[in-house]
Amino acid sequence: MGLTATRTRPAAPRREVPKSRGGRPTKSAAIERDQRLIEVATRLFLDRGFDATSLDAVAEAARVSKPTVYARYGDKRGLFAAVFRREIERWLAPLSAAAEMQLGSSSSVSAEQRLVEIGREMLTFTCGPDAMAFSRMMTSQAINFPDIAKLGKEEGWLKAVATTARFFDHLVAQGALDVEDTTIAAEVFLDVVVGHTHRMATFGMPTEIKSAEKRMRAAIRLFLAGALGPADRVQDAAKAARRRRPTR
Repeated sequence: MGLTATRTRPAAPRREVPKSRGGRPTKSAAIERDQRLIEVATRLFLDRGFDATSLDAVAEAARVSKPTVYARYGDKRGLFAAVFRREIERWLAPLSAAAEMQLGSSSSVSAEQRLVEIGREMLTFTCGPDAMAFSRMMTSQAINFPDIAKLGKEEGWLKAVATTARFFDHLVAQGALDVEDTTIAAEVFLDVVVGHTHRMATFGMPTEIKSAEKRMRAAIRLFLAGALGPADRVQDAAKAARRRRPTR
């Protein structure tokens, strides 16, 4: 079953699409039309779920013809894939931004502090209501449409792992982590930091932010207990980092 509607939103306003001299939409108008289609489809999938959302409803709400939707996306599964891909990009953006920010932070900031900042962003974007709704829809459709599960893995999970692994490469180079395979370390980190909270939210359990963050901090400490390496190496790396700090 698809997700049951829990909210309603106003219908999209009617917009005129500029035509080229040949009667076809201009390039900019076609881009605007596609963006509007995705926005409308996103709203309907979230409100009604996958099963209860029809291409007829999307076309009517977006003020475009049904043949236009078919020509652009093929079928409902293709449209959902386009919507899901854009949502994944939105969810990954805060993780990438947090990782980039921590890459530029002072080497005097502890690995735990950096990972807490990244973990907090992960909790926000993976356990939000829209992310949960799409996670449930993907789970319910994955057996019948394995391409959607593949999309979630390749565009979502693997990219999140790659982003985290690049950050871990940076920490290893600084001597702040002692791991041989940063990709495996990234997979473990994502699992222990947000995996449980994400699963519970997917099951419909309400997420209590303070409890989730407390668990996230404890999970990061456990992760670091195995990834920091021997205590003497950590102390030496910290002393070296302090020596590298520029004087003011």
